[in-house]
Amino acid sequence: MNDAAQTTPLKDVAYIRAGHPFRGAVEVFANGSVAVVQMKDILPTGQIDWSSTVCTELIGRKDPDWLKQGDLLFISRGSRYHAAYVDLPPPFAVCGAHLFHLTVRDPGVVLPAFLAWQIGQQPVQRQLQQAASGSHQLSVAKPALEALEITIPPMKTQRLLVDLADMALSEKTLLTALIRNREQELDALANALASGHPLNFS
Repeated sequence: MNDAAQTTPLKDVAYIRAGHPFRGAVEVFANGSVAVVQMKDILPTGQIDWSSTVCTELIGRKDPDWLKQGDLLFISRGSRYHAAYVDLPPPFAVCGAHLFHLTVRDPGVVLPAFLAWQIGQQPVQRQLQQAASGSHQLSVAKPALEALEITIPPMKTQRLLVDLADMALSEKTLLTALIRNREQELDALANALASGHPLNFS
């Protein structure tokens, strides 16, 4: 690939598969060997909350599409269609039916973390909003996802963008924690004031 950014359909960049075809609700087993990632387990930051996933057992002769390090999970329903980066998955994990399972074809050409970042940005989000359809709840179908136009810059640029995105997330996490602590401090002062106790501003 040359130094210029190139645009290509997502299907040429990644393998796209539907989530595991569970029949109805996921049956939960307390000591199940398979973790199941559902929409509820994907944080707004694009990270997967493995601690909130349920465990189950899979029955069938065909090997499931196990989640691997560097895979992506695409949320196809709702008001924002972002991709989650699969990081440090358990040995056996699958995703639910309302998620698409993406595997980058050649990580030497496209960094999975970069692809996840780009899918969450405004230019791609506009494409997804235009492609979404449905009468009761908007969703993005597999053909529309496959046709999504992705811009691929040189690898050095991809790494820089991923590093910047990671720094922005770290800064946001820190600021959110500081704001939460300040709000808790103000709540404590308000309660002390209402109950007639001395106010501690230290």
